Amino acid sequence: MNSSRRDFLKLAGGAGLAAALPGGVTATATPPRSTTNPLPRWRGFNLQYLYRPGPAMLKPDEDHFRWIAGWGFDFVRLPLNYRTWLKNKAPANELIKPEDVYDLDESTLALVDQAVELGGRHGVHVCLCFHHAPGYRVGKNVSEPFVLWRDPAAVEAFTFHWNLFARRYRDIPADRLSFNLFNEAPWPNDNFNGAIYRHAVTPAVAAIRKHRPDRMIIADGAGAGNLPVPELIPLGVHQSVHCYIPGSLSHYQVDWMKDRTDWPVPQWPGALGDGDYRWDRERLELYYSSWQDLLAQGVGVHMGETGGSHRVPASISRAWLGDVLGVCRDLGIGWALWDFLGQSKFGILDSERNDVAYEDWYGHKLDRTMLELLQRS
Repeated sequence: MNSSRRDFLKLAGGAGLAAALPGGVTATATPPRSTTNPLPRWRGFNLQYLYRPGPAMLKPDEDHFRWIAGWGFDFVRLPLNYRTWLKNKAPANELIKPEDVYDLDESTLALVDQAVELGGRHGVHVCLCFHHAPGYRVGKNVSEPFVLWRDPAAVEAFTFHWNLFARRYRDIPADRLSFNLFNEAPWPNDNFNGAIYRHAVTPAVAAIRKHRPDRMIIADGAGAGNLPVPELIPLGVHQSVHCYIPGSLSHYQVDWMKDRTDWPVPQWPGALGDGDYRWDRERLELYYSSWQDLLAQGVGVHMGETGGSHRVPASISRAWLGDVLGVCRDLGIGWALWDFLGQSKFGILDSERNDVAYEDWYGHKLDRTMLELLQRS
């Protein structure tokens, strides 16, 4: 967790929250009021098939779509790494040449086709999201040949790849497929703000609509999905919020944050914030209330990611997640759990919790109690 995020969390814990939100959007302690959401209230999962190039890349599995639909869910978000469909499948920390981003591998694109087709076959809406986009990716040790917020060449490449998908799927109805432009926009800083965000994505939005004007386009909130971006409203795109608040619970002892050894074993309610305060359902409602203002202005909202560490006691994790999904329900927005199985161990299959009585599910270990919590939400 970088210093800008830490500073924001401190503000979010007290009276400074309103000042931290962009565009004059303010938060109040008033419970969210009912407002029609232009987006469907999709409920489902993130599937990490094409998230990493190389041996870690997985092929879409029809069983996953069948199970998701059979359990009553209707949505999957596919985190995509654009380098998986380049001929040069360099890892994130390896610098590639600008011209490499236009040299495509059709065999990987065919896997995206397969996932889209499986969604349609099983009545599950598929949302494609660039987790590693030309010029931008969240995380450490990421090398790109250009920067999306600064370089026209990056904007051109970003637009090229979205135009590729827009053209490829122009005949897929809007109720079956949506586009999430990229994952977790940066925290506002000297080089990034709402106006810069809008400038960077406007050509891609236009390219998508050229092929299908009714395609639903979603933009992640700034600050890693925490902050709504009013500057995007004129584009007519919807927005995605993420919930990993508080980080001391959702990311407790995860493998990629081993430096945070200061977090105590979480409790809920009462998980520790980065300031001298504790989190509970009421504080979550306050924290996410600013998204109600987007809904009131006709902007669709969906929670594209939420979930928590398998090293948190299961009873605590379920209590927290139940409140997060309750906030979603009160706002009238859908959600997608990160993830479904294995990899991050946040999901309902193969999560490797040491305090769960797993049920065998076709060779996987199913957390039935967590599944039933999701089905009720």
